[in-house]
Amino acid sequence: MKYVVDTIAGPTGGDAWQAAVTEAYFPLDTEYQNRREFSGALEIFSLGLVSVSKMRCDAVSYRRHRRHFLNERDASLLITIPELSEVNFSQGSRTVKCAPGGFLLERGDAPYEFWHGKPNALWVLKVPSASVRARIGSAERLSALSFDATQGVAALFIDTVRTTIGHIDNIDEAAREMMGRHILEMLCLSIVSDERVLDSNVSSIRAGHLHRAEQYIRDNLKSCDLGPQAVADACGISLRYLQVLFQDSNQSINSFIRDARLERCSEELMTVTNTSSIAEIAYRWGFADQSQFCKHYRTRFGCSPTDTRRQAASRASRASPSRERH
Repeated sequence: MKYVVDTIAGPTGGDAWQAAVTEAYFPLDTEYQNRREFSGALEIFSLGLVSVSKMRCDAVSYRRHRRHFLNERDASLLITIPELSEVNFSQGSRTVKCAPGGFLLERGDAPYEFWHGKPNALWVLKVPSASVRARIGSAERLSALSFDATQGVAALFIDTVRTTIGHIDNIDEAAREMMGRHILEMLCLSIVSDERVLDSNVSSIRAGHLHRAEQYIRDNLKSCDLGPQAVADACGISLRYLQVLFQDSNQSINSFIRDARLERCSEELMTVTNTSSIAEIAYRWGFADQSQFCKHYRTRFGCSPTDTRRQAASRASRASPSRERH
């Protein structure tokens, strides 16, 4: 899916822009240096789980308040890549600046303010928090972090976003979904290379052990041999010490493994081009008993796997026509 929203200078410029960004991302309040003369352009591209926006606009400030997300079920992260000038972001106790050559992470499930004082061009990715959590852990510690993207995998991540959108009109839906997953994986690789994402609530050594254990679990979810002892052996620590690490994070090892598997199953069920049966998806991610899988899935997500697949298909059918508004 691709659609374009253009707003032009005039008495409704600011109002039209607020409506556009609300539809593209989620409800926000906007402020402008001159609301009546504000202008901008917004292109939105769907890559399955990931949506990518290309934005060009005058100076603007966005505020997300608690009232905006009280009734939202699915949390999202925004990843902003500035192209022309610096952007500013404040969330919780952190305030950060991000210049061209970097990217910024913003949690959508907590109040924030985002602004740039000059005309700017931005790439903005919207990704499900659950998809990031399934790969690298809780998104809470990622709030208001700016990452250098001038080299390494982070630079490749940004280049891949640009290149993918450059070819978007020539690839089919299955390829777009595949590229969305690829971009998501590269984003997560970029994030985990930064030591700031380790849990700051425990000592650096314990945080490192916990991080390695969690990542080993995420990397081996499909293995039928995955269990507490296998994780402890792989990380070179005792089973008792591993259990203590997870107790400190208020979750057992087994529940962490189960929830991580459920997240990956849910992600596959939301991929409309995935033709695998529910039983095949469950088995692929380590669930041998489908009835137990469905029970755990409903407990985790409040709906059945069939409901998730049906809702994803419904959203895709509503979004499939190309839309243009000027």
